Order: sequence, then structure tokens, then C-alpha cells
Amino acid sequence: MNIYLVCNVGMSTSVLVKRMRQAAETIELEAKIEAYSVEVLEKVKDEADVILIGPQIRHMSKEITKIVDGSCPVETISMRDYGMINGKNVLAQALAVINK
Repeated sequence: MNIYLVCNVGMSTSVLVKRMRQAAETIELEAKIEAYSVEVLEKVKDEADVILIGPQIRHMSKEITKIVDGSCPVETISMRDYGMINGKNVLAQALAVINK
């Protein structure tokens, strides 16, 4: 399972990615959780099972959805969970989107 977070430069989500990985370990979920910038999204989109957009770039959601072109679901991370770096909740969000 590949869960990709997209932010402006790919750096601001690094702590969230770490916490999501920890949350995945606690439930024994094998998942590749990575952060990428919008600039590399075209290269990695086909590997993703879900793409979560950082709330700071939610204004780019239409553009990101167009880049992804239906290869996987795209959703924006809740501002509250992002701000609180709640890896457990963001992982749950990703899994809910994948299991729809």
C-alpha cells in the first residue's frame, strides 16, 4: 500500500509522515508512506493508492487531481490533524479513502 502526501516542497510533511509510519507499525500495517512535492507528482502518481494533499496547498486540489488523472483517489488532509501532526488520524483518513 502506497500513501503519498503532497505539499508545496515536500518537506513540511516529514514529521507527519514519521508519525503516520509509527501509527502504521502499531497496527502492523505494511505501507509505504512518503511526502512529495507537487513538482514530482507526475513521476510517482501511478504508484500511489491514495494521495493526500497538505492543507496549505488545498487551493491546488483541482490541479493535483488533474495531474493524478484518476490513477488513485485524492483528498485534502484535515487542517486540524495536519496542524496537530496527528499521524494516527491522517493514516485513518488515508485508509478510509482507499477502502471506499
